[in-house]
Amino acid sequence: MGRASELVAELKRRRMFRAVGVYAVAAFAALQIGEPVVHGLRLPEWTVTLLVVACALGFPLTFVLAWIYDLTPRGVERTPAAPQVVAVLPFDNRSAGADDGYLGDALAEEILAALGRIESLRVVARTSSFAYRGRGADVRRIGEELKAGSVLEGSVQRAGDRLRVTTRLVSVADGLNLWGEQYERRMEDLFALQDEIARSVAGALRVVLSSREQDALLRPAPADPRAYQQYLRGRQFLQQTRRQSLLFAREMFEHAIAADPAYAPAHAGLSEAAALLHMYYPPDEAALEVADRASARALELSPGLAEAHAARGLTLFLRRRNDAAEQEFTRAIALDARLFEAYYYFARASFQRGHLEDAARLFREALRVREDYQAAFFAAQASEALGRHAEALAAYREALAVVERHMELNPDDPRAATMRAVSLCRVGRREDGLRWAERALALDPRDAGVSYNVACLYA
Repeated sequence: MGRASELVAELKRRRMFRAVGVYAVAAFAALQIGEPVVHGLRLPEWTVTLLVVACALGFPLTFVLAWIYDLTPRGVERTPAAPQVVAVLPFDNRSAGADDGYLGDALAEEILAALGRIESLRVVARTSSFAYRGRGADVRRIGEELKAGSVLEGSVQRAGDRLRVTTRLVSVADGLNLWGEQYERRMEDLFALQDEIARSVAGALRVVLSSREQDALLRPAPADPRAYQQYLRGRQFLQQTRRQSLLFAREMFEHAIAADPAYAPAHAGLSEAAALLHMYYPPDEAALEVADRASARALELSPGLAEAHAARGLTLFLRRRNDAAEQEFTRAIALDARLFEAYYYFARASFQRGHLEDAARLFREALRVREDYQAAFFAAQASEALGRHAEALAAYREALAVVERHMELNPDDPRAATMRAVSLCRVGRREDGLRWAERALALDPRDAGVSYNVACLYA
């Protein structure tokens, strides 16, 4: 019923019923006028038959044209082919409980990720749009600075098991509201809500979703709403990459699995967190075993989940099963061409194997999907390893700009500080780089990964 209602809504949005109705009236009028004209001019009888056949064949043609073209009060307009740029701002959290602080960011990030899977949209990177958190600036000015055509903003308020979400999509050109809605839902509807908002934004921007994009938006829903809330918390911690954050992420994913053992994305998230703990910190075979079991379980539960294939690829790479890992990464990209993790982990694996050309290309693909300081840094490193010094210098400058934007939102990220330090040194700002290396150590002196990266810089 859900897909049927969405199809009817899309048909209405494109005014296809109106177009077909208008054509039916015109065809009927043509037949009414055509028959006496044929007889009056003494044309052959088959002329009437030909007219009827022509009118009948016009129906499917009208249907197709009405789907491809939008009928507006100004006439017929082709749906824009060029990607539209939309920025998603962090949703204001208006809940009383301190534990609900993650909701605004988490919901905005899920919507941003969902919109990012649509090829005809270009979504402003989280690093850039989230930098406007709490500034209270005019939405149109924010959109102009981000070079976006529209801006989505909203707020979240939780009271017990009730959730109020207010959204507004604003046109940067004229400040008009393209779409807006207030939702009063239960917490258990949070998963479905972010999907509904993403679809509504796409509809307001007159974006035509391909069947593949519609499938990409239909992610597996958890049976228990608590599983999705814990999953969102896990994704928040996973982005921070420091050891303690990865441990928290692993714990959140385990809670999500306990709430719903059949929720495949939580198993994929657990696999990713455990694999990163093994990769970034002193090798932990127990963590790698967890990653192996979790990724296999995620694929068993949802073979078509791109995140599960990406997590499986990362685990297989760490187990040195390189050919199998490459197959998993390739499958993940085939399932979701906008999945950052698939490109990024594939690039890391390619770099470690000495496939530098592939690594450089894949890191650039990852950056095309999502702005990320690590992908930007390693793209520069890949160019440097290839001996392309001018290209590497430009890439390090880009990486420096990306990590600076990241640290505006995350000033306490020691891993980002180490990559900032190296990038500064590579572009010739040695003293600034060494100061940031010291800053990284001060942020988290007990993190082995940070100490290792700074040691490499000193060496």
